[in-house]
Amino acid sequence: MSVQRNDWSLQRKGIIDQERHKERVREAVRKNLGSIVSNESIILSDGKRTVKVPVRSLDEYKFRFDYRKKKHVGQGDGKTKVGDVLAREGSQGQGQKGTGKGPAGQDEGGEYYEAEINIDELAALIFEDLQLPFLEEKAKRAVPAKETRFNEIRRTGVMANLDKRRMILENIKRNARETQKARFGNVRKEDLRFKTWEENQRYESNAVVLALMDVSGSMGEFKKYIARSFYFWMVRFLRTKYDTVEIVFISHHTEAKEVTEEQFFTQGESGGTVVSSAYQLALDIIRQRFNPPDWNIYPFHFSDGDNYYSDNEEAVRLADEMIKTCNLFGYGEIGEEGTSGYRRSSGALLSIFNDRLKRKERFVGVRIDDKEDVYPALKQFFGNREANK
Repeated sequence: MSVQRNDWSLQRKGIIDQERHKERVREAVRKNLGSIVSNESIILSDGKRTVKVPVRSLDEYKFRFDYRKKKHVGQGDGKTKVGDVLAREGSQGQGQKGTGKGPAGQDEGGEYYEAEINIDELAALIFEDLQLPFLEEKAKRAVPAKETRFNEIRRTGVMANLDKRRMILENIKRNARETQKARFGNVRKEDLRFKTWEENQRYESNAVVLALMDVSGSMGEFKKYIARSFYFWMVRFLRTKYDTVEIVFISHHTEAKEVTEEQFFTQGESGGTVVSSAYQLALDIIRQRFNPPDWNIYPFHFSDGDNYYSDNEEAVRLADEMIKTCNLFGYGEIGEEGTSGYRRSSGALLSIFNDRLKRKERFVGVRIDDKEDVYPALKQFFGNREANK
């Protein structure tokens, strides 16, 4: 009995190259999550299933004709040895980094590519290390979640679930039995093998997330965009990782009100700021609809930190009450664009909260001064934490 030892990888070269390219895209996306998360084209994707992500250094290595010197790139004098530097970044053929000053230049620009990626795949990369912190077992009903597992192979099934690897093995074994030659070919119905699955029901504890956003007149275009970027990914994270999590949307200026998801993401800014109105409404909703012994509760609030000065004491008192009531209270303060490192000494809620609530283990405060700070804020709020025993 002879066995053919053909290198099947040569026949799959195109598929292998595609998979390698996809892995390079995923790796490039992982390295640039900070800028990708706040990419406006993704935030405004309007439910599209795929988005284009600008990623650098994805071109494949190749030889090309040097049209400037009129000779082939591969030509040389044969005197180079291992370790010699052939070219440096910024030399001829490489784009110079622009400073934005001086006259128009004639150097080539750096290349980047718009890689098209499924938004669900992008979300999986962003959310792979995120979870609801301090999630506890609650006394009331648990939230059901389905988990599909391919755990059996059968002779019948739909072609979409055909297990090609097992089909090939069965065909080779049958040919070996019948013709004394272990080869692949003459596929019959009896060679086919299909994957089957079962749906396991698992249970997650009840959870509700309250999204609070300042929509006062001081929340300009940049601040509003940052807040909506964070909540865009927060909502997608919750609906990706948890089958049933309640989300309550609250917007506020001098008064607070519960709004729909669409209103929350489209409402303009106006009026002054009384933060305690939002906290009071959140506590009222918790008492009326989400009894703490039965629910894991997570309020998150984004504001620019400007609050009516006489309201600060009441805001801190209500925040302290939410910390005692909820699993985690998160507050995000948004600065002016490009003012990283700048902190106001008075009037900013984050500094007041940090002074009064710094010993509270279940309070997390973050500062965002740049679009790339959105992803670290997500990780800080939804990082892996163990519930207190």
